[in-house]
Amino acid sequence: RPSYLKGLSQLNSSLENSKTLLVAVYSIVFAIGLPANCLTSMLTFAQILRNKVIAIYIFSLSLCELMYLSTLPLWIIYVQDDHHWKMGLSACRVTGFIFFCNIYISILLLCCISVDRYVALVYALESRGKRGQRKAILIVFFLFAMVAIVHSPVFSMEDNPPDLINMTCFETFPLDTKLASFNFARFLLGFAIPFTILIFTNYKIFQSTKTSTSLNCRQKAKVKYLAIAIIVIFLICFAPYHVVLLIRSIYFMFYSNCSCPFERGIYSVFTVFLCLCTANSIADPIIYVLVRISRV
Repeated sequence: RPSYLKGLSQLNSSLENSKTLLVAVYSIVFAIGLPANCLTSMLTFAQILRNKVIAIYIFSLSLCELMYLSTLPLWIIYVQDDHHWKMGLSACRVTGFIFFCNIYISILLLCCISVDRYVALVYALESRGKRGQRKAILIVFFLFAMVAIVHSPVFSMEDNPPDLINMTCFETFPLDTKLASFNFARFLLGFAIPFTILIFTNYKIFQSTKTSTSLNCRQKAKVKYLAIAIIVIFLICFAPYHVVLLIRSIYFMFYSNCSCPFERGIYSVFTVFLCLCTANSIADPIIYVLVRISRV
């Protein structure tokens, strides 16, 4: 326990410099993201009624973002209280569960949007009648269930010691072996593989639009803008966090006995990049606009 308390002290010290930035980003994302995703969800629901397949994925993405945005005020309070959680263990678990589920559901839904565009453009004739809404709904339910099951152990985690319950929420400093191993899986399955799918599908989309005779120049440009937007959102919102996640875990595995100085130096950067993931809640409505105007 003394080492745990020492770790908390080092954690609070390393996070002090990023406190203002974190509160500002969370507040901006909440203020912009909430109305933007409410509007997007309503507009995409109207598209679902018109039997638009891709609207299923964007509507699900908006609902996921709204669920996450509803927890942001708690994270803002938490950061303002110097990363001392004072709202109970159950609230911490539910909020953390939603936070991390949102990251990976968003990543997977971005992949679904890219794959759907890839199939619709590259295999336009073959995919007619096969891209049904029922299939899209089943895929979305499967993704939500899979991500929820993977993160469900947070509800059965062993309670912190009574005097430490209100200290931190899902901030482990320094890492332990179990969490470092889980981080490798998150990087591979939650980032590297989806990113590879995004690069492949969007590269094929670029190739297809370049040689397409059924699309005019304006339509080709809009399709490319959508592909670029998805890749940029992925790189800005998710890549920095997962790269630092991997670096932390690799360093811990090789230098577990002397990782604390490194952890102190990188942890504030890690929390800023984790916060940057929330910018996805603002960026996602842009996808709806680009899909809407592309009409492909």
